[in-house]
Amino acid sequence: MNQWHLSQAVRTVRDGGVLAYPTEAVWGLGCDPANRDAVHRILDIKQRPEHKGMILIGASLAQFEGWIMPLSDNDLEQVQATWPGPVTWVLPCYPHVPVWLRGQHESIAVRITDHPLVRALCELTGPLVSTSANPAGKEPARSVLRVRQYFPHGVDHILPGTLGGRSQPSTIRTLTGQQLR
Repeated sequence: MNQWHLSQAVRTVRDGGVLAYPTEAVWGLGCDPANRDAVHRILDIKQRPEHKGMILIGASLAQFEGWIMPLSDNDLEQVQATWPGPVTWVLPCYPHVPVWLRGQHESIAVRITDHPLVRALCELTGPLVSTSANPAGKEPARSVLRVRQYFPHGVDHILPGTLGGRSQPSTIRTLTGQQLR
């Protein structure tokens, strides 16, 4: 892990920029979830409607305090059994969570990543928006070249690294047992 690249990525996030980075299976786009302008830049370059909502990734459950509502012991056990790892959970969120993150929902999708580089990044920045690096309707980027082809001007920094070796993006689950992806 190159500390210089990591510090540049942290600076990009803190300055309100959009970052591309490797995840478990595909390249992702991320930013500070509390920065409305940065989130809207991602929505614009992806041509993604706001009403769908976004995923947040973090390095620990504690990073989602203030975003997700407290879970019952059973729900917490169910969620923690899959983390860190490739499972994104749709969890009830506080009413103050901005619409640009939760979309038309009263929940937000969150994941604790097991990708070492992304974990290190989140440990320094806190949670990040995490969405696949692709315009709506296109295949997610699996290389830096594809990220650059898709977004020649929309990304402020690309954090070099390798994908985590998974063939599919994370699954998305609800506490009621539905698998959304």
